[in-house]
Order: sequence, then C-alpha cells, then structure tokens
Amino acid sequence: MRLLSSRNVSSDSDKHLRRSSVFLCAFFSLNLSLCGSEEVAPEKCLVSGPGLNPNTVVPVRFFYIQAVNNQGENFTFSPGRDTFKVKITSLDQKEHVRVHVPPPLDRGDGSFLVRYRLYTTAVAGLKVELLHRDTAVAGSPYTVQGPVYHEYCDCPEADPSVWYRSMQCPSEEAQIVADFKSFPSVDLQRLRQEVPQRFSNRGGLIHYTIINNRLYRRTLGRYTDFKMFSDEILLSLTRKVKVPDVEFYVNVGDWPLETNIKDSVPILSWCGSTDTRDIVLPTYEVTHSTLETLRGVTNDLLSVQGNTGPPWVNKSESAFFRGRDSREERLQLVALSKKNPELLNAGITGWFFFRDREKEVGKAALVGFFDFFKFKYQVNIDGTVAAYRFPYLMLGDSLVLKQDSQYYEHFYMHLRPGTHYIPVRKNLSDLLDKIRWAKENDAEAQRISRAGQTLARELLQPTRLYCYYHRVLSTYADRQRGRPSRHPDMELVPQPDDQTAVCSCHRGNLRDEL
Repeated sequence: MRLLSSRNVSSDSDKHLRRSSVFLCAFFSLNLSLCGSEEVAPEKCLVSGPGLNPNTVVPVRFFYIQAVNNQGENFTFSPGRDTFKVKITSLDQKEHVRVHVPPPLDRGDGSFLVRYRLYTTAVAGLKVELLHRDTAVAGSPYTVQGPVYHEYCDCPEADPSVWYRSMQCPSEEAQIVADFKSFPSVDLQRLRQEVPQRFSNRGGLIHYTIINNRLYRRTLGRYTDFKMFSDEILLSLTRKVKVPDVEFYVNVGDWPLETNIKDSVPILSWCGSTDTRDIVLPTYEVTHSTLETLRGVTNDLLSVQGNTGPPWVNKSESAFFRGRDSREERLQLVALSKKNPELLNAGITGWFFFRDREKEVGKAALVGFFDFFKFKYQVNIDGTVAAYRFPYLMLGDSLVLKQDSQYYEHFYMHLRPGTHYIPVRKNLSDLLDKIRWAKENDAEAQRISRAGQTLARELLQPTRLYCYYHRVLSTYADRQRGRPSRHPDMELVPQPDDQTAVCSCHRGNLRDEL
C-alpha cells in the first residue's frame, strides 16, 4: 500500500519528522515516568461494574478495572496486557461452579474489561480475586452473594422496577420516546386485521404474544428464518424479568415497513428510517452478539474493546473499508481508492448485487475485523440499510467517517456529527476532503474518535440492550387497547432445555403465581 504521493513527498516527510520527534519525546518521557510514579499501585486501582452485582443477570457478566499509579492518578495508556489476573470460584468449596473467565481485555487507555460466563448457578455465591503481580487489587477478593444465576436459568424478577434498578437502566430512551409519538394508543383488533393484509407478502413478519411470561408466535411471509434472533432475545428477557402481557409484530426483514404518515400501525423492526414509522429495536447483529459472547461468536461488543489495534500514533494514516457490494456508493468508494491510494484503502470482498461490475472493480481479500483498526480512519457506508458494523467501528480506536443516511439504529439519536464521528455526504463528494482534514488535524481527529468510543461503550453495554427491549415492550403494553391473545395458529416457543445447567429459582415460581 502506497501512503505518499510523489507530489507531496516533501511536505509529508516534514510532517512525518515532526510527528516522529513528538513520538520519541513521548516515548522517553513515558519510560522515565515508568521508573517511578507510573508503576501500577494495586491497592489504589478502581474496580466497578455490574458483574459484581448478583442481580444483574446477562449472558456474560462484566466489570472494569482502572489502573492507578502511586500518585493516585488514573493511567491513560496501557500498563501492559498482562497487568491483572482474575480468578472466580464458588464461595462454597463443596459447590462445583462451571465458569469461563478469559484474561481481562486491555482497552488501551488504562482500563481493563473483565468478562465471565456462568454455565451453572452459583447457589452460595462467587469469590472474585483480582491480582497484580500476586498482590490483591483494590478490595479483592470481592464477594458476589448467591444465588448468582446463569443465562439459561428461568428465574424472572417479578417486579420490573427492581430489575430496572439492578440493571441500572436509564429512566427513558430518546429513540423509544420518539418512536411512540406516532402511537398514543395501539388498537389490537385493528392491528390483527391490517398488519397481515398489508405486510405478510413483504418478506418476514412474526406475530408474537407474551402472556404470563410465556412466548407464543406465528409466522407470516416467505422469509422468516431470522425469527431465531427475535425468539432468543425474547426468551432470554422473559427468563430475567416479568414482561407485561403484550401482542405485537416483529419485522425480521432488512427494510422498515410502515410508510404511512397518518394512521400508521406499529411494527417493531431492527432498523428505522426517516421516511417510515417503525418502532426500532437493537439489530439482530447486536442482539445475537450479546447473547453469544464467549460462546458462538468471535466478534462481539465486548471483545472488540480489547482488540482496537495499535496506539493512535502507530496506526496507518489512511481511511479503510472492506465489505460486500450491497450499495452503489461502495463501488464508488473503491474507485476513489484506486485514484487516491495515499488517502483511502477500500475493497469489495463479496459480490451479489452488482456481479456484472466485479471484473471492472475487482475483488479484495477478506481482512479480519480487528485488523481494520490498524488504520486511523474507518469509512462507514450503508449496506442494504444501515451498516450493522457501525456500532463495532464506534467501539474501536479509530475515527469513523459516516455516510449521511436516512437509515438508523436504536442508539444513533445519542450521537452528534462532528462530536462523535465525522459526517460524509451521501454521494461521498466530500470524503477525500474529510480524510485530508483528519490528517491535518490529528489531535482533533483523535479527540472525536475517543468521544465516540466513550459514548459507544456506554450505549452498547449488554445491560443497556436488555433495558431497551423491556422498555419498548412495556411502553407498547401501556398503549394497548384490547386484550393480548394466543391465537389458534400460534405455537408456544419453549425455553431451552439445558439439563447440564439446571437451576433452582430462589425468587419463587413466578410462572405458577401468574
């Protein structure tokens, strides 16, 4: 990859020398400080997060360690990937607890993300030991009083307000408030008549009813295989908290459906747009990734936080894109890349929509997602709808240049262009200028990158995802007119039967009470 054009060798070389000088000064300064105050002081480190609360039940529990030096100052850079070690065991030595505890993820900014997945319930509770060079960290060992339920334990909290506090849910979600402005009431009788007539031939639609925390469904349309994603999150949610009786439709296709401005009907979809009225849920990609962390997926919203590439100063100073041919602008991006290789490295890795253009544009080799972050700038271009890679890019340590779009995901409303990412015109006419701006304003580009990453870490926590789903369903239920019903052609969606992880619910049998 050629990073310097012949006409800019002199000026770019000067910039490189200046940046090298700054880097060398920072390097020597860092090494001098590490001899003294920059040693990790284990007793002064900070430990916090929902993974230390037994009532915060998510598929993978997590908490944070903030490295602190002898002067009581937080590290703002990595003190080393192996700075901390974690051991999690049962409080009762006679109780065998199956728990997967990978090494802490070094987030590169002085903080570490600790993850663990339970495969059995810890009835007595858990002992969490944190060590730095065999010395206890902060208040270690920590006690998580039992019972500590695993993901597949069917033991819902009967009081949603108690659950909201345990999960630290926000009091409201701006996108949910905006979505429901179109639906002050939901007439179930009208919904049952109109939705199948208008939308059953538009792809995939799932008609759900939740009654007494049991999930029932019927499928409408030809392409409904993606119901596996909506099934699994709804089952997971009802294992954790009481969901109000509710009847609704989920669109499992790509495109939002409801285009009527007046007399709209509420359809729950994974993507929204400015010209539709669908109620937005977290995408199936984000949802499945959260449910399968440390198990069925390699890239998830937690693991990406510890795989953000080299430090900013060592990243390649060009923009990067790899993806399939799902939008015309992606092909335009490759053309720009060929003409401006010093600014942009873009390629199409899979052809489906524009196969007649493959010979002309070419096919690029696949690149592992974590390797994207070897580059300072990430270009986010829509696919068929919003590019579902965007939340992962925001969690990285690169500046995201995002194409203007009518499509959005559930968390976009919190983001501000120019503050959390750099906006790019839909036709990409200003993309190269934006890349040049970033190269010439390196400190500001890094500041925007960090601001976006910090906000994404908050918005995309697993706990926040569960809060969002429950808030959508409870808001919807509050507006229902009519009684949710299990219709004759609906089938029960059973909870998974995992005999290797049997649990006894100590909250009482909510389902029998209901």
